[in-house]
Amino acid sequence: MEKVTESLKKAVIGGEKKPKKEKKAAAAANAADSGPLELEPQAKFIQERLDLFDRLYKEQQDEIAKRPREDILVTMPDGSVKPGKSYETTPAAIAKGISNSLYKKTVVARVDGETLWDIERPLEKSCKLELLDFNDEKGKEVFWHSSAHILGEACERRFGCSLCIGPPVQDGFYYEMSLPGQAAVQASDWQPLETIFGKIVKEKQPFQRLEMSKEDLLKMFAYNPYKQHIIKDKIPDGTRTTVYRNGPLIDLCRGPHVPDTSRIDSFMITKNSSSYFLGDAKNDSLQRIYGISFPDKKGLAAHKKFLEEAAKRDHRVIGKQQELFYFEECSPGSAMWLPHGMRINNAIMEYIREQYWKRGYDEVQTPNMFNVALWEQSGHLAHYKDDMFILDVDNEQFGLKPMNCPAHAMMFRHRERSHRELPLRMADFGVLHRNEASGALSGLTRVRRFQQDDAHIFCREDQIKAEVADLFDFMKSFYGMLDLTFKLRLSTRPDKYMGEIETWDRAEAKLKEALDEFVNSTGGTWELNEGDGAFYGPKIDIAVLDCLKRPFQCATIQLDFQQPINFSLEYQTAEVAHKSEDAKDAKEAKLAPAAAAQFAAAPAASGDQKDKDAAASGDHKDEDAAASGDHKDKDGKRKPLLIKKPLAAGCARPVMIHRAMAGSIERFTAILCEHFAGKWPFWMSPRQVMVIPVGMGFLDYAKEVALTLKGERIHVDVDSSGNTLQKKIRSAQLAQYNFIFVVGDDEKTNRKVNIRYRDDTSTQARDVPVPLDEAVSKLRNLKADRGRYNPFPPSKEEKPADDAAAQQK
Repeated sequence: MEKVTESLKKAVIGGEKKPKKEKKAAAAANAADSGPLELEPQAKFIQERLDLFDRLYKEQQDEIAKRPREDILVTMPDGSVKPGKSYETTPAAIAKGISNSLYKKTVVARVDGETLWDIERPLEKSCKLELLDFNDEKGKEVFWHSSAHILGEACERRFGCSLCIGPPVQDGFYYEMSLPGQAAVQASDWQPLETIFGKIVKEKQPFQRLEMSKEDLLKMFAYNPYKQHIIKDKIPDGTRTTVYRNGPLIDLCRGPHVPDTSRIDSFMITKNSSSYFLGDAKNDSLQRIYGISFPDKKGLAAHKKFLEEAAKRDHRVIGKQQELFYFEECSPGSAMWLPHGMRINNAIMEYIREQYWKRGYDEVQTPNMFNVALWEQSGHLAHYKDDMFILDVDNEQFGLKPMNCPAHAMMFRHRERSHRELPLRMADFGVLHRNEASGALSGLTRVRRFQQDDAHIFCREDQIKAEVADLFDFMKSFYGMLDLTFKLRLSTRPDKYMGEIETWDRAEAKLKEALDEFVNSTGGTWELNEGDGAFYGPKIDIAVLDCLKRPFQCATIQLDFQQPINFSLEYQTAEVAHKSEDAKDAKEAKLAPAAAAQFAAAPAASGDQKDKDAAASGDHKDEDAAASGDHKDKDGKRKPLLIKKPLAAGCARPVMIHRAMAGSIERFTAILCEHFAGKWPFWMSPRQVMVIPVGMGFLDYAKEVALTLKGERIHVDVDSSGNTLQKKIRSAQLAQYNFIFVVGDDEKTNRKVNIRYRDDTSTQARDVPVPLDEAVSKLRNLKADRGRYNPFPPSKEEKPADDAAAQQK
């Protein structure tokens, strides 16, 4: 315990603070070491690119000028209608007409509820118009995308580099590039780039949009092999796409953008790293620079405070301080869970298992390794092979499982299923492995070995709504207990999908109905994310928000129509079961042979009858392939694991629901670690009670108290060190024990304990002993309730009258 306390005392986030004068001097030295601010002369391709742009832009503007001007009507969100002219009236003009402050705040427009539109680009027809600012999610994306272009210009001016891509991301944006001679970006480049960025902002460069043909694009970016690859790969022949210009920068981009560079008031570089072109390790190594920007200085200042708080809560720091987990070089991306970390891990799983029992789940376990034929059957191998660990065993390829769904599908089909068994809920905490790139590994949030609270529900279509409603209730209970909020988003049928549109429409309607009922009962909202569903079915994405309002993807609810087809899953419908019962009744009644024969013609309900029919027909192809272990044909090619079969008479396909609440237990632990800042709730805390004797003469009683608490499965320690009482209490507070039990002569004589509660400052200096049996009972209840309350509240007599904070608590 002393080791943990000492590490907590010595830990300083970000190191020692330097005086401002020293910081400025260090910054000036870095700037001097980094060479000239900008490349002189500028790279030759910049002027050649500008010349082509100027010519084509003039042609475009001349063509637009010839288009007829017609009266249009622009409908605003409040229902008001603004008159205008096509190819003349801009969203910017409409915003200015309302108020100049609105214009200055507006980042981008949205036309007809779908298309994002540059506010200085003339409208082409009557439409509905929304004006989005930085606080809107889409407005923020556009703002950061424009900031990425400014960063790209700064990089070209400083390095003469070949730019690749520069998208907005969750916390800002980045630009990826290749520097001449495969040079690397240094930390000493940050300040010069920020200086150039500031100059670009002051120049108030307008963003100009130009449509270009594929042929002209290839000419414009002839100097840049990365843009050439993107143009050839992504833009079909004979089509046109857009570029945007700001100052000397011209970049391949769909847009839209802010009106000009002056909108980006505050900016900072956050980090730089190396990457691979298109994320493929076989491609060129590139440099990536990350940044973040805001429309005012207050936003940047608030973000810096946020970063300071996030650094204090970093789960990697807390994990080391509290001895929860660590990593060994000999097994990168696989956490070494220490005893205190496993206490948290087990507490999470124990809660989930209790919910499984309550909600009718059956826990199963499947192998860690399968022949790759399984992943071919499910379709995962084509998409996930590079992220799997593939092993050669007995001249065949096997893979460590990266997900459980194919194994659960096999488990469903291993015998005949009846409609009476549905919904069938299979839960699996099995170990999963994914071959994440070494550069992407990050503490517990990105690992190679992990466990999930993974489950799959096999149900009928008419059961989907009820199952999703139960999942919402599960999610609400789980996240509510942890003080986590969440956002819901329905992702619908993508352009490339499998199955029938009618099936998709029914499934989406059921999900919408379940979402509507849930938000109506809870007062929340949900968003529609059209076209972003999985290829096998629509899904509900749930983003968890921690106390810093950071979103994390944890829970998921996905409908899958494809795996039941891939694995020929089926169940006997109620109609078949009814006919089977009729046949049985007929035999018992000794009906005439003709009548009996008529009933016998009905589809068989028993497994034995099906087996006989299959034997008669000689149709054992799929069973033979699955059971023989011989997965290659006579030519050495891998045979399919199963032969897909059409539905048997009187049978139907189940719907497969993929679901998780915590997701990866490792990642969820990291989220909770940062959410609680290491101050774990009692029920999942790895350090629940510290018993402190006031002197060595009371050590035996302290051990007796600890033994009593251990009998209730409470994590308890005794401080038997020779430190002073004040130091023992301070050490326990730093180690984040939920309760400190101090025992001395009065407590030993009367079998009591003096209690201090970590989360209630009004109990920190109290001297009101509590009977031991009462204390144990209340802690037992607190753990069972998974509560966040103080079971030992101070009485009215104890509360200091002038302590407002204590009164509020």
